[in-house]
Amino acid sequence: MASDALIPETRVLAIASHSTGNHTAYKQVKGTKTSPEEILELYEGLRQSNLNSFNVLSTGYMPSAACVQAIGKIGRDIKFNAGTKPGSFFWVLDPVMGDNGKLYIPEDEVPEYKALLRDADLILPNQFEAETLSDTTITDLDSLAAAIQILHKKYQVPHVIITSLRLTRDNRTISSRVPSRTPSKAPSANVSGHQTPVESPHLDPTKIHSASGSSQNISSAHLDPETSHPAATSAPDSAAPPPPPQLDEPEDESIKDITIIGSTATSDFKPRLFRIDTPELPLFFSGTGDMFAALTIPRLIEAVHASSTPDLDLTSIPSWRSPDDVAPEDLPLAKACQKGEDEGL
Repeated sequence: MASDALIPETRVLAIASHSTGNHTAYKQVKGTKTSPEEILELYEGLRQSNLNSFNVLSTGYMPSAACVQAIGKIGRDIKFNAGTKPGSFFWVLDPVMGDNGKLYIPEDEVPEYKALLRDADLILPNQFEAETLSDTTITDLDSLAAAIQILHKKYQVPHVIITSLRLTRDNRTISSRVPSRTPSKAPSANVSGHQTPVESPHLDPTKIHSASGSSQNISSAHLDPETSHPAATSAPDSAAPPPPPQLDEPEDESIKDITIIGSTATSDFKPRLFRIDTPELPLFFSGTGDMFAALTIPRLIEAVHASSTPDLDLTSIPSWRSPDDVAPEDLPLAKACQKGEDEGL
């Protein structure tokens, strides 16, 4: 990655919760899932060797509720040890739970993911995952803003990027849910229904700022909403991607973009929303969610250092959160997402 300025050495812990020879979208998949005992044992080995002083923790797909608990234990241990040095540890949580109206994971993992939110600094859900975590159906920019408000206010997540939205010309979202062909079942006791809160805080969608400050789009941040995360289930029967789900309403053929909307909360956990539109390519992509997380981390670190001044070192601020007077389009998180446009990737 090209850089105009050097950034300090950063120690990143990326926990491997599974090991496969290829993405599960292919015809055949071979590999294993890491047990929670193995995850904890590996970390214990690092801890005993005094090798557990990490600056960033990056977590993604977790195959079971017990694995979520194990990784939560590791994240909280690192965060506790870094407590005397604010800003020295940053947790990027990609809550890989599902897409297109379906969970990839067992239902008992959902409350465990919710239990991690208060400890994470940045979360990277897709539209369906944002709906699941906030218990809010996203239908337009207003309900999207309400969902982000809940993630900020209820769970006190400092930074949120919703990684794959498809918007119509009137800024309504394409449904992330597949209509059921069988009678609906009552939701599990562990999973809340996804209803838009009756008294959800109203946020003006016109206050969502363009991060690029122009009509240009960012092609490097492309995320295919069909394949933004690896599935936890068995592989499809063919190497080709599965057919698109039947949606509640016909898709608008004029939709050519994938939209990313992010926010960094203010000190009282109000959202500062920014928007990036990137062209949707008519190709099949897999593993784009993992790549997006991996690219976001160094770009965010670089943007945080670039935004620091002699009077305010953001790297020493908890969660690297900018002061309340920083405009949405000037946030380091927005700059990190915009980075691909400037690099021409």
